[in-house]
Amino acid sequence: MKSSSRRRPRISLRAAAGSLAALLGAGVLAACSSTASGTGEDGKLRITSAFYPLTYLAEEIGGSHVDVDTLTKPGQEPHDLEISARQTVAIEDSGVLLYLKGLQPSVDDVAAQSAVRHKLDAASLTTLEQHGTEAGGHAEEHDEAHAHGDGAGEDPHVWLDPVRYAQLARGVGKELEQADPDHADTYAKNTKALVGRLDRLDADYREGLEHTRTKVFLTTHAAFGYLAERYGLTEEAIAGLNPESEPSLARMKDLREIAKADHVTTVFYETLVSDRTAKTVAGDSGLRTDVLDPLEGITDKSRGDDYIEVMRANLTALQKALGAS
Repeated sequence: MKSSSRRRPRISLRAAAGSLAALLGAGVLAACSSTASGTGEDGKLRITSAFYPLTYLAEEIGGSHVDVDTLTKPGQEPHDLEISARQTVAIEDSGVLLYLKGLQPSVDDVAAQSAVRHKLDAASLTTLEQHGTEAGGHAEEHDEAHAHGDGAGEDPHVWLDPVRYAQLARGVGKELEQADPDHADTYAKNTKALVGRLDRLDADYREGLEHTRTKVFLTTHAAFGYLAERYGLTEEAIAGLNPESEPSLARMKDLREIAKADHVTTVFYETLVSDRTAKTVAGDSGLRTDVLDPLEGITDKSRGDDYIEVMRANLTALQKALGAS
């Protein structure tokens, strides 16, 4: 039996190119049309979120009126995200794009070129500061690749401070109101309710960390600078802003001295990064290890199902490590 491929008609290169151009043209038109409306077939506002903390805001504020797609999948390290062609198309199909400039360079690049009408850089909703430089220069390498705006070394982890996170919530709420005026009242109501929950979380942190044996805690990743600043604590990070960096011998010596002088009991590590470095430092100093979750994603290993639950688990871990009374 002859191969069926021999009976297929030949297509000229010119015809193939014409067909491809037609398909691409149709795709561009479809993308432009979708971008103009920003809604799905179900009538819901389509939101693309860069990573979990922004997804949580979009879902809590948008409720049943939105459909949220997250670029960073559960268990994926957001700093290392590379945007695929499929995700780029999905972004252009959205009514709202939420991202945090300085955290994910690939998202920043796509956002700068995107035609999505409602693009919100969450970093513009609050003020950024420099953290993580105490790790002996390791932060500098990370900062060069993750600088925000014209500054260098600005820490993007603002969501770990409930007060700053409430600022982000208000900004996201306003953006959804503008993108979908028909449901503006619902978005405003949901924003107010969420900010209220964040205010209560802030109050619990203030009360829970007011009286502690020590104010110093050790982490593998300098993600908790804003949280420490808010509640009068001091974060000593092993490897700066980059969770994958290795500490120098000098830094390891410094940490042992800090742990002894400030009665540190615990070295914290996070759920999405290996605990090997934390265990090494803890073993050298006779300390224990525990999880302090930077909430860059929710997984089966997370100590809670959402932002509020994990933040309360973080509070409990800090109280235990700092000797709260």
